[in-house]
Amino acid sequence: MTLVYTAVRHAAASTIIEQSSILVMARIDFPDDLQAAQTRLHQATAELAALCRKLPWSVGPMPGWPGTQHPHTGEITGGREDSPGWTEEEKEAVTRLLTECLDLSIRVSTHSYWRTIEDEDRAQVRSELKHLTRPVATPALDITEAA
Repeated sequence: MTLVYTAVRHAAASTIIEQSSILVMARIDFPDDLQAAQTRLHQATAELAALCRKLPWSVGPMPGWPGTQHPHTGEITGGREDSPGWTEEEKEAVTRLLTECLDLSIRVSTHSYWRTIEDEDRAQVRSELKHLTRPVATPALDITEAA
């Protein structure tokens, strides 16, 4: 890896634009198992987020509460509808995805590959792995698919 330090002066505006400590590198060859674990971590995180967006606001059944009426506009803000709580299947799906995300995070962060990277470069290389494996668009899954 090569560190490149540049300072460019924009003559018209007399503005100095500095780009420092930019890593210039060829594509890093990450181990296949590390790439696969990071890719699955992105997927599992997206699945968990999509599932949680569809779930009721409380795990157990809870009564809602009324909103507050603005004194000048009369607009009602805040408040919640009653929550039916999560079904057993929804609880199991959340637990399964949380556990998978945790396991994958540990697998990625403790992979032996990181011992081959210099301490000062590790954060940048870790970011490169995330960038390399992050999908362009992660489709939201139906709750039955995530379960």
